[in-house]
Amino acid sequence: MLGLPTTATAPFCPSEVRGSVAIPAGSWYRRAFTMAGPGILVAVGYMDPGNWATDIAAGSAYGESLLWVVAVSGVMAMLLQVLSLRLGLVTGFDLAQLCRKAYPSGIVVGLWLLAELGIVACDMAEVLGSALALHLLFRISIATGIVLTAFDTLIVLGLKGHGFRQVEAIICGLVATIGVCFAIELIYSPPSLGALGRGLLPQLSTLGDPKALVLVIGILGATVMPHNLYLHSSIVQTRRVAGDSMSRREALRFSTLDALVTLGIAVLINAAILSLAATAFHGHGRTEVVDIGDAYHLLEPLLGGAAALVFGVGLLAAGQSSTFTATIAGQILLDGFLNLKIPCWQRRLITRGLAVVPALVGVLWLGDHSVGRLLILTQVVLSLQLPFAIWPLISFTGQHRWMGRYATARPWTVTAWAVFTVICVANFWLVRSFWS
Repeated sequence: MLGLPTTATAPFCPSEVRGSVAIPAGSWYRRAFTMAGPGILVAVGYMDPGNWATDIAAGSAYGESLLWVVAVSGVMAMLLQVLSLRLGLVTGFDLAQLCRKAYPSGIVVGLWLLAELGIVACDMAEVLGSALALHLLFRISIATGIVLTAFDTLIVLGLKGHGFRQVEAIICGLVATIGVCFAIELIYSPPSLGALGRGLLPQLSTLGDPKALVLVIGILGATVMPHNLYLHSSIVQTRRVAGDSMSRREALRFSTLDALVTLGIAVLINAAILSLAATAFHGHGRTEVVDIGDAYHLLEPLLGGAAALVFGVGLLAAGQSSTFTATIAGQILLDGFLNLKIPCWQRRLITRGLAVVPALVGVLWLGDHSVGRLLILTQVVLSLQLPFAIWPLISFTGQHRWMGRYATARPWTVTAWAVFTVICVANFWLVRSFWS
């Protein structure tokens, strides 16, 4: 669909398909079309159930006041993902592999463990989101839905041998489903353009509210996902780029365009979720809505049963699409940090097992209405992991040793370090607020 070939290899082993997609000669749009694809695999991580939970909670409690956080987080994500793809295309290594080459073994193992924790937190969000969608659509219990999500390993087995191309096609379909669902939702409940404009203006006074701060950190972690930085630097190498400088510059340009367009779509979807919650809930005086399950039920009297059904379908699509990319990222971490390769279904089984257990315990202990809080918690965990992925990324892309003439220009490096500082300060602020 987007240039990735059909191969006999398992679809979640990127190292086996690196350089397998030749860039065709001819018109520029053919080459641009062939370079497109990795961006959509990265973008699905920016519209997973964790994003839904934080956006719905923010919109219902504060209206459009935190919309600027979604926009700023999206811009941060675009900058970091562009650095990631540049690293992969220029060096021929992904971020995890370069960490293994550059750092002592103790630091490498530590970075791997932190990255794996982020993968588990992300997958826990997919488990909770998919289980909630199954509950809403088929009226099964949340606990039963969590158990059923363990069987998505069978989907991975079913895809074995069909190649990256089919996986990309499936994810494109799921992303399209999410987009269509929210387009329909917004038709049912159109937002106020004036409120959207005001929401895009930073309102720092809101951050004085501890609950708002948790949501801000959650949105940040849900948008700038640490494992996506490892993922993008690897899958962009599926394209076989000629060694001359003109071909490399063109590949960097087309890949950057791919990332900006797809991430822009993801940001628009997140903004739509927050806006929908602000219009449907906050606008009707229902500022207490913080749980994604409550959001579904409240949509029925406000927007009609059809809108609620669309909400459930979109949530299920979001959970399943992010499941695929989390598996690919997990393979990249094992291969890059530890030089360890295992079958993709084993990787999926291990990750899903580590995610199912805490999700099931949390729901059984706290009840079905804890899903929203647990989802927001997973996104906060992701935010806490971010600095440990961003630091090496900025360091490597700014060094001529690794990037040569393509090392990041100083203004962009300074901007990237400013993003790093903002994330660290926000995380410190959050931790301090919990301990004070």
